[in-house]
Amino acid sequence: MNKELLGFFSLFIALFVGALYYTNNIQGPLISALNYIKSNYHNSTEFIQDNIDKHIFQADSISLLKEKLHKYENNHLVMQQMASEINDLFKANNSGLQANPKIELVRTISYEKFGDLNRIWIEANDYNSSKIYGLTYNELVAGIVVPQNGKALGLLNRDIQSSYAVFVGKKRAPGIAHGNNAKNLVVKFIPAWFKIEEGDEVITSGLDKVFFKGLKVGRVLSVKKSQGYQNAIIEPYYESNDPSYFHMIKRVK
Repeated sequence: MNKELLGFFSLFIALFVGALYYTNNIQGPLISALNYIKSNYHNSTEFIQDNIDKHIFQADSISLLKEKLHKYENNHLVMQQMASEINDLFKANNSGLQANPKIELVRTISYEKFGDLNRIWIEANDYNSSKIYGLTYNELVAGIVVPQNGKALGLLNRDIQSSYAVFVGKKRAPGIAHGNNAKNLVVKFIPAWFKIEEGDEVITSGLDKVFFKGLKVGRVLSVKKSQGYQNAIIEPYYESNDPSYFHMIKRVK
């Protein structure tokens, strides 16, 4: 009897796990519930840690934060002024172009799956699941944000589905950067007539409207030709050792 009961429960658990994995109707609400719990957990731990820091390092922290806040406010005002002047210049020349970028600080909730360090759930405000967003860390390209069951899923650089448009080298050779679930990245579809050398820097081109133009991606390690194009192996600048907070580019212009 015990063996039959154990077999029944084993079969039930296997069917339930299979349904979770393959059925979005079950998976979606469960993911939402788990992410809500994780988000509240992060909020609670950060609240406790902030209060501890306030009592232990209050004086030094306040001084440092004031200095950083002043710097960020100054930079923000400078960027606003530059954007305003650029927009005025566009209007003066009867151009329909506009410069109004938008960036949001977002927090990591958890990895999507255990053992996969390249996919993370992102907590973002007013998330539009119909778009793909750029993800940066300390002004370096970290990956992209895509919709998964209506939620924001971060695909870090090394994920095989992470891709975006880039320029390679001083001649700005165009290409598409991809992850390959390995240490380095690959830039594909570089036209054969561009001379690519080891050490050439790779930056975002901005042509995909996911990233700003000129954000740093990495450096070329090696190049090989394939079917009329060149493929370059890239050592990325961003190292995902502590993926806690990122900046998400919600609007490029």
